[in-house]
Amino acid sequence: MSFSPGITPTPATEGGTSAPRSPAAGPLADFEHALIAPRDDAFAALGARFHTRLPGAPLPAPYVIGFSKAMAGRLGLDAAAVTDPAFAEFFCGNFTRERSPSAMSYASVYSGHQFGVWAGQLGDGRALTLGEVEHGGERNEVQLKGAGRTPYSRTADGRAVLRSSLREFLCSEAMHWLGVPTTRALSLAATGEPVVRDMFYDGHPREEPGAVVCRVAPSFLRFGNFQILAAQGEHEALRRLADYTCSNFFPGLGIEQAFREICRRTGLLMADWMRLGFVHGVMNTDNLSILGLTIDYGPYGWLEGYDLAWTPNTTDAEGRRYCYGNQPHVAQWNLARLAEALLPLVPEKGRLEEALALYADTFADAWRKALAQKLGVAALDRPGDGELVDELFELLAAAETDFTIFFRRLAVPTVDSLLPAYYAEDIPRERLAAWLKKYVARVGDDGARLDRMHAANPKYVFRNYLAQLAIDAMENGDASVLERLMQVLRYPYDEQPEHADLAARRPEWARHRAGCSALSCSS
Repeated sequence: MSFSPGITPTPATEGGTSAPRSPAAGPLADFEHALIAPRDDAFAALGARFHTRLPGAPLPAPYVIGFSKAMAGRLGLDAAAVTDPAFAEFFCGNFTRERSPSAMSYASVYSGHQFGVWAGQLGDGRALTLGEVEHGGERNEVQLKGAGRTPYSRTADGRAVLRSSLREFLCSEAMHWLGVPTTRALSLAATGEPVVRDMFYDGHPREEPGAVVCRVAPSFLRFGNFQILAAQGEHEALRRLADYTCSNFFPGLGIEQAFREICRRTGLLMADWMRLGFVHGVMNTDNLSILGLTIDYGPYGWLEGYDLAWTPNTTDAEGRRYCYGNQPHVAQWNLARLAEALLPLVPEKGRLEEALALYADTFADAWRKALAQKLGVAALDRPGDGELVDELFELLAAAETDFTIFFRRLAVPTVDSLLPAYYAEDIPRERLAAWLKKYVARVGDDGARLDRMHAANPKYVFRNYLAQLAIDAMENGDASVLERLMQVLRYPYDEQPEHADLAARRPEWARHRAGCSALSCSS
């Protein structure tokens, strides 16, 4: 199935779409000239062992279907640039060194543990970094996902499909507005040609619309960049990478102190995921950022029925290594693997162990504070608070209870207020009423509690069924669902009553539908 040629995008707005029109008066050209080689001499010093420079694979007729005006502003890119016919060409990888000589596009090599097993050499199999842009005191890498084959694609084609690209485009922006450290997204473009994928790994591949997402981050460095050099005994290259990392992202810190900061940031990130009911789905060491960012959106999902063992990843359905409740533990395990990779540079193992303990303390403290905020109290530090929280989570697990809706509606602590959070008829009313009585006695009401709780508990999250609705509509040539979601998810903590349908429980039709309940790693 090829992408519908009937899409007629409108001029770009925040979350809007656009079609190539007459060339704009130079905003894209200005952006191209602003691209600089990543960290200049420092990056070059890493050498070919770290990356391979190459252009994108040409596409016949790419066109833009989604665009983040907010992210464009962060890059100093005028929103008018999206109307330039060259925009889709450039942000799908259709460029040459002669056209943009300052761009040093490249794919990185790395490795890692996948589902707890050492995977050997991996790398950017379908990602291509165009270069970096410095604007407003920030410096960001600009990367295309789905731009074609690289030396690390192995047997794959280096392309991406619309469903996975749209999910990353929207979710990374939604996570940003939720207040979670994350990579960002600039644009989503249709490639104009189909891509063959076996979505369920069941021997029935089919053609799907192809797409390229342009994502942005201060760095896409991940734990696996260090692991591969350590595993192959390339200690001098490992030191160069560590020096580069410290100099550019942890200035004034040595590698020991930088590792402590990586542990601290990762602890805060895990608390963010847990407080929102977000499940990454594939926390391999090559999918964890050294900057503590949410990176590589694949088979992610949001808790609907509260379940510590829930995973959105069909590949993980048996072992549930990356389920919701395991995420903090897996992050610590992954940090331990990074510590092992750094041992050649840090002779005193105890220093790294201290940093791992800092991770545990950071997560525990941040999670406790997040729970207090979600419950509308200043701190969970009174006698009986632990029991109150334990009883709450037992209550959530007693019946299929929507995590997001329950905490949002808890601001009005009555049984009737919380009924929309339940999926089934067997609501534990008596237990709920008994717990609410204890809760109300604990929190009181100082007049500002409702506002505080609304600021901590989002009304809108990017549920998988919403993503599927946008994908279905886009495959049929309708960009309106994507545009509406982009607008609403920018204000996830606001009421937005005209969009209340987007805050509803997962509908029954989505319970077992592919893309709505669970997804494969190809997602």
